[in-house]
Amino acid sequence: MCERYVFSPTPKMAELFALEEGNRTIMDMESGYNIGPGFIEPVVVKHLSNGVEMMSWGLVPPWVKDIRMGYKMINVSVEETMNKISFRRPFSCQRCLVPASGFYAWQTIGDVRQPYYITVADTPIFGMAGLYEITHDAEGREIKTFTIITTKLNDFLSGIDDPMPVILSERNYEAWLDNTKFHQTQLVGLLKPFDRLMKKIPVSSSVNSLENQGEELISALN
Repeated sequence: MCERYVFSPTPKMAELFALEEGNRTIMDMESGYNIGPGFIEPVVVKHLSNGVEMMSWGLVPPWVKDIRMGYKMINVSVEETMNKISFRRPFSCQRCLVPASGFYAWQTIGDVRQPYYITVADTPIFGMAGLYEITHDAEGREIKTFTIITTKLNDFLSGIDDPMPVILSERNYEAWLDNTKFHQTQLVGLLKPFDRLMKKIPVSSSVNSLENQGEELISALN
């Protein structure tokens, strides 16, 4: 499970995600160094053009009344996007990109569960494949939520305890975001383990607590 990630805006984002002019304020947002379930974060969606919307991490299907259910649906596997009713419709017409600078993953070594900060070597920001949903709370207020798609580990992350998030190549962003088209076989073909150079940095177990949010969380252990 991908249960923590980092988002630190960079000037490259506007070009990378082909953002329309009015949505470039995302670059002025504060960095998040320990983003967890329930956090409200930027995601990239496509309507007439690419834009940014703020959504809560943890997908809530329209028929679910308790929005806390989203805490159990922060991730969906590639197989579940097609087979579980909660994800079939979002997969067909509500796909998004989740901007990230990196994510945390854990590896059990003996009796210790060591956290690592995982980044992509050649870019400060990348897009994770996501799905989103729009529902309403008991007072009729609109709630937008998202989930991150996970896949099997690549060779570099072999030994990590959980699946990795799907990191899409830049050339596939447009195909993923275009919700006017749905070619299931083509889309599933995009949801594969990342095959470019990555970095794995051992970090402090302080990341285990969402109360800790400082930039020091991504620093390598001494």
